[in-house]
Amino acid sequence: MAKRLSDLEGFSVTVLAGVGPERSKTLAKIGVSSIFDLLTHYPRRYIDKTKQSSIRDLRVDESAWVFGKVVSSATVPGRGRGRGRTELRISDGSGFLRITFFNQPWRVRQFPDGSEALFFGKLTEYRGQKQLANPEVDLLDEEDRRQITAIYPQSDKLRLYSRDFRGWQLEALRRAKTLVEPLPAWVLEEHGFVDRTAAFNGVHLPETMVQAHEARRRLAFDELLRIQLALVMRKRSIETSSQGLEHNTSGVLLARFLAALPFALTSHQTTVIAEITADLGGSIPMHRLLQGDVGAGKTVVAIAALLTAVQGGHQGAFMAPTEVLAEQHFAGMVPLVKGITVPDEESSLFEDRPLRVDLLTNRVTGKDRQRLLAALAAGEIDVVVGTHALIQETVAFRSLGVVVIDEQHRFGVEQRAALKAKANGDAVPDVLVMTATPIPRTAAMTVYGDLDVSILGEKPGGRLPIITEWARGGDAQGAVWAKVREEVLAGRQAYVVCPLIGESEKLEVASVEETFERLETHDLSGLRLGILHGRLPSTEKEATMTAFREGRVQVLVATTVIEVGVDVANATVMVVLDADRFGIAQLHQLRGRVGRGANASFCFLVTGDAGAVGDDEERAQGNARLEALVRSDDGFELAEVDLDIRGEGAVFGERQKGRSDLKLASLRRDRALVHLARDVAERLVTEDATLSETPDLKEELRLFLDPEDEAFLFKS
Repeated sequence: MAKRLSDLEGFSVTVLAGVGPERSKTLAKIGVSSIFDLLTHYPRRYIDKTKQSSIRDLRVDESAWVFGKVVSSATVPGRGRGRGRTELRISDGSGFLRITFFNQPWRVRQFPDGSEALFFGKLTEYRGQKQLANPEVDLLDEEDRRQITAIYPQSDKLRLYSRDFRGWQLEALRRAKTLVEPLPAWVLEEHGFVDRTAAFNGVHLPETMVQAHEARRRLAFDELLRIQLALVMRKRSIETSSQGLEHNTSGVLLARFLAALPFALTSHQTTVIAEITADLGGSIPMHRLLQGDVGAGKTVVAIAALLTAVQGGHQGAFMAPTEVLAEQHFAGMVPLVKGITVPDEESSLFEDRPLRVDLLTNRVTGKDRQRLLAALAAGEIDVVVGTHALIQETVAFRSLGVVVIDEQHRFGVEQRAALKAKANGDAVPDVLVMTATPIPRTAAMTVYGDLDVSILGEKPGGRLPIITEWARGGDAQGAVWAKVREEVLAGRQAYVVCPLIGESEKLEVASVEETFERLETHDLSGLRLGILHGRLPSTEKEATMTAFREGRVQVLVATTVIEVGVDVANATVMVVLDADRFGIAQLHQLRGRVGRGANASFCFLVTGDAGAVGDDEERAQGNARLEALVRSDDGFELAEVDLDIRGEGAVFGERQKGRSDLKLASLRRDRALVHLARDVAERLVTEDATLSETPDLKEELRLFLDPEDEAFLFKS
């Protein structure tokens, strides 16, 4: 009888030969407890023995897999207890090679004469002899005489080797025999997928590399499809079960605002405002993600959404993650809506009244807070800008219509839900979540696939490009400070950003306090400097930001507290110290703090002489990030580069939970599969937001959902 994956979850690995209580405890440490866990513990690579290197052809400094038989082994003592090395002499018929393991005396027992293994490493030369030192090892036995050998994640510490996994996988597949195929035949036929049974056999026991590739493609698609199914079902369920407000989209307020703008909208802004307006006019609550590159004009779009709520008699709320950002948004919003009046339908004369916008943060206290809360509850405040203070129990709205959440990734699901819950009645307020950190398209589809997505990639005309330079070493730093001084003496301002607040022996990076003191007394002496970081009291932070906005502070030395939202058009220089310690998204955001006025702007990414620090991989990644920033100022292009450099682990964050984590699929390598999985999911999910026509797939999806999603999607 064909078995489902849920059936395999019910069998412990102890049913396999050689897996007793102790071995099962060891496997549990790497997340393998059931046959299901074992079969989804995939190879990380394959060795094609027809293409492996022969000892005779090896070249120094090249890395390769070498197959060989152990001819002899010996332990060579060294200085000190536990020191020494184990030396093997292997042969593959074309020649001999020395294999050396340092401080691993147990290797002699692991490799008796005549044993065979695959060794992977970089060939070096020691005292005139070629050798592999501390290579990666894969032991072979009689079952491993295949041309294609699967290599699994191994652990010398746990004594878990690829040979063990190959034996267990072989037995598990023999016991499982045929697996239930959950996909409709049309999916397999249209897209050339092998069936489920062939996929698991092909990924673990391939006879050719083509077979391994086809198996991986099918199983990677399954992972992506399960995620997309959950997202599409959630989206459809919200659409069918929630009642929206059906805002008045033909009122005069939005038209007045757009007509009064002192600049022309970009084509992207016009398109996105039309998308949002269409959402707000419908009966389904808006749940939209707005991705905007740095400086693309998200604030104007947000105001348009909020005013659409107000012109229909409702209120708008704009929530930002920090007080500095909330205050900045409020300060930027007020002049844009100055002079805008609202038709007062409660007035007997139908007179217009001024639009009222207020700010609510934890700094608003005492009687001022009481008056503001009373006005908000009475509907006298049209739009409120604030921090998480907006979701406190004491805050009430007369009729909350539209919620805008900025830098949404900084808020938890519970915080966003708490603001939505401020609505009165059964109607759900419309929600626009915004991010100034562009997300790769495949990642957005996978992580935020339950949202509609709008993109602002076009920047307003007339802005000059920001000249970005990578400043390496002391001489380059001297030139940077000279440029800062030149710009300040010309009447402009600058930012200097450091990664830490205080001294750190662990990370040899500049601190705000140390940098401020050094710049004030040496490099930038005579200029007016200010300091800003998260540990300062709110009053000091606001005083410093006000002084910088008004030009009384010429150079602001800060942490990444200024990463988003800070908008001072007169600032033309951004200096980022130890820039290799920052990610691409952060650097792009920081660079976006300049280039907002009519003057040419500059961004200097400062590192040591050698560039990025760390081991070889960290250095390569750090340098790649900096090179990308110098090469491009397109946030969406940089997001794709970031995905390629860092991988999808950094993208998912807290959004990916439970068994929906990707084991085989990669948002980098499988971009086409992500789009295909979305298309198939939308065809499979029925109008009632279920999988009623594919019961096997519905049953399988339960296995991969976390309890919260399962309760939501299958509550009926």
